[in-house]
Amino acid sequence: MRRRALILIACGLVLAGCSGGKTVSPKPQTVEGKVPTTPEVKGDASAGKQVFATAGCKGCHTLKDAGATGNVGPNLDEAKPPLELVVDRVTNGKGVMPSFSGQLSEKQIADVAAYVVQATKG
Repeated sequence: MRRRALILIACGLVLAGCSGGKTVSPKPQTVEGKVPTTPEVKGDASAGKQVFATAGCKGCHTLKDAGATGNVGPNLDEAKPPLELVVDRVTNGKGVMPSFSGQLSEKQIADVAAYVVQATKG
């Protein structure tokens, strides 16, 4: 009997806590690090083909559309990189890939990224 009473009291407390309360929304968490975003400047793939040809991209990357057969960096035809990744790598570099942020304008980077994505259907 005593056990039954304790169970009923416990159930009553649980139910009382679940009913009639106010709705609480979760608070946003602080994000640490960099959240990838698309570039603010829209690229022109036609102009990007010229940038690809003159900025040294052909020397390191394979890209059939550009007649490039470099093998230092990734084969772009196989990698099919997304726009955000191309913008990041051209801007910041990684590994043997140098940063081109001091050599190319933001518009040129957006152009070459648009070209690579269009040419590879990435």
